[in-house]
Amino acid sequence: MNKKDLETFVCPTCRGELRLEGASDEVLQQGQLRCGKCDETFLIKGGIPRFVSADNYATTFGFQWNTHRETQLDSHTGIPVSRNRVFSVTGWPEDMRGQTILEAGSGAGRFTEILAGTGADLYSFDYSTACEANLENNGRFDNLRLFQGDIFHIPFAEGSFDKVFCLGVIQHTPDPERAFASLARMVRPGGELVIDVYANTLLARMQWYYLLRPITRRMDKDRLYKIISRWAPRLIPLSRFLRKIAGRAGARLVPIVEFSYLGLPPELNREWAILDTFDQYSPAHDHPQSEASIRHWYEAAGFESVEVGRGPNGVVGKGVKI
Repeated sequence: MNKKDLETFVCPTCRGELRLEGASDEVLQQGQLRCGKCDETFLIKGGIPRFVSADNYATTFGFQWNTHRETQLDSHTGIPVSRNRVFSVTGWPEDMRGQTILEAGSGAGRFTEILAGTGADLYSFDYSTACEANLENNGRFDNLRLFQGDIFHIPFAEGSFDKVFCLGVIQHTPDPERAFASLARMVRPGGELVIDVYANTLLARMQWYYLLRPITRRMDKDRLYKIISRWAPRLIPLSRFLRKIAGRAGARLVPIVEFSYLGLPPELNREWAILDTFDQYSPAHDHPQSEASIRHWYEAAGFESVEVGRGPNGVVGKGVKI
């Protein structure tokens, strides 16, 4: 990250102006940002501004995305799974030069890669150390600025972005409605906010991980990962068989997820199965939402042209800020 890239950031605590300390090179690797108003300091470590502490409720996400840094990248799989999801959910054009986008909850950067490829001025963050995996994956993009931040305390002035994008994240925060409101404040008038969250339906709730998560989310992450790494590959043939004879309902009879139906080759499908099964069982928070709740959030935050419906990962919402 360059010094000039820091000019847009403000203190996430008081919205005061930040000044750079302890860094002399134009391309920043280390240093700190100090707020001129409340005097709070934030480290720059490994070229990434850090607006949160290293120990937080998203620790397991940092672990999984640094362990599986490339697993879900289209550039790694050779299959446009992430690209298709981004553009089908948002309806955005593939060329967005001149636009500013905020991506919340980037993980290892599977969607960052697609959004950065549009040419937009992209700011992307994660609450966990997954931002480090994202930097390794997508640091080649000159239009990308990465930081580690809190969705409830985003370090920008309100109304800073043309588009705000957040897929598969809000349900894993302690307060999804508050997280949405924080994102909504970042959108400028006429700008767009697109999210998706897990669906709060009876069918969605009838999955193994909702039964077992009260136990698994309290387990040591390394132990849980070892168990899943051992058993998920062994259960893939059974999951594929049950999906073949009974569709998605059949696949849900097995306590793992696998993605052979996407056309993934066997070894890559094995990696995805381990990663996404761990992703289901390990989070500290999992709060699915109804379509009615999402629509209410948009309307309460002052959006028009609101569209809410079912999508590939649950409920999709989008709207234009008034």
